[in-house]
Amino acid sequence: EFQTFQHYFKQINLSTPATMVMPTIQCGVSDMPVVGLGTWQSDPGVVGTAVEHALNNNYKHIDCAMVYCNEEEVGAAFNKVFSAGKVKREEVFVTSKLWCTNQRPDKVGPACAKTLSDLQLDYLDLYLIHWPMHLHPEHEKGLFPLDDEGKAIPDPSNPSFAAVWAEMEKLVDEGKCKNIGLSNFNIEQIESILTDCRIKPACLQVESHPQLPNLGLLEYCKKNGIAFVAYSPLANPGSKFRRPEQKNLLDNDVVKGIAEVHSVTPGQVLIRYQVDKGNAVIPKSVTPSRIVENLAVTGFSLTAEEVDKLSDISKDFPAPGYRTCGVKHFGGHVNYPFKSEL
Repeated sequence: EFQTFQHYFKQINLSTPATMVMPTIQCGVSDMPVVGLGTWQSDPGVVGTAVEHALNNNYKHIDCAMVYCNEEEVGAAFNKVFSAGKVKREEVFVTSKLWCTNQRPDKVGPACAKTLSDLQLDYLDLYLIHWPMHLHPEHEKGLFPLDDEGKAIPDPSNPSFAAVWAEMEKLVDEGKCKNIGLSNFNIEQIESILTDCRIKPACLQVESHPQLPNLGLLEYCKKNGIAFVAYSPLANPGSKFRRPEQKNLLDNDVVKGIAEVHSVTPGQVLIRYQVDKGNAVIPKSVTPSRIVENLAVTGFSLTAEEVDKLSDISKDFPAPGYRTCGVKHFGGHVNYPFKSEL
């Protein structure tokens, strides 16, 4: 499995010394640094400090989203750091995402404008459709409209992927986004975009870690020139939504054994696992020491055997593996991407 991606390594400088000069992968018309800071579940009051610390410690990739409800604070951190002059805006790859309640053609532009205003930016490097599920845009329950049975309430206008994607393409035309892409889409849904698009999706962002390596989806993305970005690379050990049966990947014997061989932490092994497969990866942290540690993965690399051993951890679970972020309360939606796992 590891050999499948050897050709892709040529696009990445994997010999980068431990000087924190981060290698990149191609993402549409841009170079995306392979390690970024995720901001999902980073609470208001701490996320801004985390972003500021990351940028001042050589991070060049920050991942955001409107539904995280913290973009204003992230924007204040951007403004503070960029105004100080140590880091330039054009040096940082910034991603945000279109939430499900804005997946109606007339709402795409205003949603992007709100994100740009909150982040205090003139443009995004990447704007993603966050999930393939449109939700009621004007429901009293706000960003997560659920009925009395806890089921998702879809947008009654039933907008098509093609109509929403056409509005995403306009954002590129207008210079508001350099690249556009997808998150949490399955192969069939990606194909529906590729069939009708004028601008091809530059990126697919999905959950990926050794308990859920998503190798088939990764291979599909490589074949179609779509950058693969792994979120929740540590399998969400500290998630607010952690389930009782969830196993802590950081305590896995295979992960710990490989970490010992390389004299690094289990978390660094899991981040490097993505880099050595040709992916970008966006671990989240608000702890200053951990933020720095997560970036320090350029001084070692995993062997092909180690990568395969890590991928084999997924075989401990029913196929395709253990998903920590399945938003199963949206499982009844017609566009729910993981129906085979329900």
